[in-house]
Amino acid sequence: MRVAVVTGAGSGVGRAIALRFAREGWMVALVGRSASSLAGTIAEADAATVDRLATFACDVSVPGEVEAMGEAVLARFGHVDVLVNSAGINVPARSFAALSIDDWHAVIATNLHGAYYCVRAFLPGMRARGAGTIININSDVGKVARDLAGPAYVSSKFGLSGLTQQINAEERGNGVRACSICPRDINTPLLDKRQHPPSAEARARMLQPDDIADCAWLVATLPSRAVVEEISLSTR
Repeated sequence: MRVAVVTGAGSGVGRAIALRFAREGWMVALVGRSASSLAGTIAEADAATVDRLATFACDVSVPGEVEAMGEAVLARFGHVDVLVNSAGINVPARSFAALSIDDWHAVIATNLHGAYYCVRAFLPGMRARGAGTIININSDVGKVARDLAGPAYVSSKFGLSGLTQQINAEERGNGVRACSICPRDINTPLLDKRQHPPSAEARARMLQPDDIADCAWLVATLPSRAVVEEISLSTR
């Protein structure tokens, strides 16, 4: 039995990745802040895959909730082969001139701290088994800043790049590998948080959630000897 944990599984990229892994025959733990959004993901699964999905409501920015979620997932499935950190937020008032301290902390707490808490929950088991893949859904602004993203989001994504690199630096000898997937704009509900959300035409030209799911599937299923440290994606 192959098991994946996907955070942010209630919408967007996380939902697409979770459904892709389930269609491929994996058991998938859907992790998200809202039980109703996770139910929406279940509703999109076809009859042949719905029994492979299990929901775990959890706010990844809260360490105690992540610890409890990790224990529940391991009690249910016994082990985890792949962790996908896809949970992420941004705020409308995101520029230096507009960003509040509370919003700064909220973005960092979900995008960076949340990923670390989840790594902390599942990495020991991967290390003990001598195998595991951690996929961090990052952004192109985790490599080069852009003004539309804002300092909190950019800082969280740069931190996620560092977290990915450190996992590989410390754990590749233990059979655990990590990849940072760094796309440009993706057509997800996160775009609605922009001060001026893009048009439907612009969204259609962007990367789509299934494009990122394809990348995650590739990273997860390559032979264990292959470590894809980073994938960068843009559109033509």
